[in-house]
Amino acid sequence: MSENRTRERNMFSFQSHRFLISQRFPESVPSSREIAQSVRDLTRRHNAWFKDCIPLIASENVLSPASREVLNSDLHNRYAEGLPGKRYYQGNIVFDEIESLCEKLAKEVFSAEFADVRPTSGTVANLAVLQAIAKPREKLTAVAVSDGGHISHAKIGAAGMRGAKIYNYPFNEKDMNIDPDGAKKLIREVKPKVALFGQSVYLFPTPLEEIKEAVEEVGATAWYDAAHVLGLIAGKRFQDPLRQGMDVISGSTHKTLPGPQHGMILANLRKEGLESNIRRGVFPGATSNHHLHAVAALAVTLAETKEFGEAYASQTVGNAKALGQAMHELGMDVLCEHLGFTESHTIVVDVQEHGGGKRVALDLEKANIILNKNMLPWDSDPVRPSGIRIGVQELTRLGMKEAQMSEVARLIHRVAVKNEAPSKVKEEVVAFKRGYTKVHYCFFEGEEASDYP
Repeated sequence: MSENRTRERNMFSFQSHRFLISQRFPESVPSSREIAQSVRDLTRRHNAWFKDCIPLIASENVLSPASREVLNSDLHNRYAEGLPGKRYYQGNIVFDEIESLCEKLAKEVFSAEFADVRPTSGTVANLAVLQAIAKPREKLTAVAVSDGGHISHAKIGAAGMRGAKIYNYPFNEKDMNIDPDGAKKLIREVKPKVALFGQSVYLFPTPLEEIKEAVEEVGATAWYDAAHVLGLIAGKRFQDPLRQGMDVISGSTHKTLPGPQHGMILANLRKEGLESNIRRGVFPGATSNHHLHAVAALAVTLAETKEFGEAYASQTVGNAKALGQAMHELGMDVLCEHLGFTESHTIVVDVQEHGGGKRVALDLEKANIILNKNMLPWDSDPVRPSGIRIGVQELTRLGMKEAQMSEVARLIHRVAVKNEAPSKVKEEVVAFKRGYTKVHYCFFEGEEASDYP
């Protein structure tokens, strides 16, 4: 065998990089202590980097100082299964009080008859709800992923894993919303066991009032995934699903609700057996231990939401509208200009003529502007979509208002449209962001968001 052939066989391909075996397995292997220290150093580096970034991922946020404090407590080391007072483990005497308080706060904030704060994420909450209200192979209607639906609502996600037969609502691409007449027709034809609403690209409230008659007519359970807009619902700036015919709400707790990475289920108990079915769906169905430290952090977040939630939600929506307007005035194709761009924390921009969502998102990251590529309803390739999705909830949490959205728009435009060198724009991003690094709309307001302990 030739030397070149041997060399080729000793090479591994990973994305665009190629590594020799000798490069992957150096003679000097770092010690365990050195590896641990490198992780600590990388974590500090990440925090320092994000302090200098403009964070625009629509599914992220920053914790308040009080929430971070309890998240980093001994509760992280502990375990609980079951419900307060009915545990399978000892050692939960104090935590039982915390979880009970968290449930009480959730019911108060969302005016709900029922709350379960044990799901460890939004998708885990969805799995629990699916187990509670649908059997495998029963029918479910939902928004398609290409139209902004969440992947857990799809055949390749949690709903498909549960065995649901999924039917997608007709979608109005111009208005970026469910077509209510088409949805009613689909529901009456399919007669689903579950009618699921909610989106991952969520610009406008779902027309629930128009659709609920068809849902009730076929006897479906009405389920609303509020992951992206939970904080806006709490702040009375989006819609009120439990008053608009929904039986169950699920969601993650770290987007517009600026809490820990966790999940939650809310419900009105109009259907017999719904409470016990959800409880069993959560445990033993979709969880075992439910991350006690995150429940405590969620309780603090809900208490802060009672006091600051309406102001925060209002400013978030105001900022999203202002950013959409500013980008539109710069000539960018922000969707739904005829509807004011958005009624949520999110705007969506078609950047196909500027190289597509992948190119724009990668170049913006080099300039410390963090957002994501996103499929638009007319796209077929999720890897190279034509859109970008932008969320302003974290910038709002860091104290930015409408006036700052013009500068954010200008910085995005310079990279995405004018093709300025990201390294040049990055210098201005860092200087601009230095004025917005503290947490607002919380107790102990004004503490740094990204400081490493």
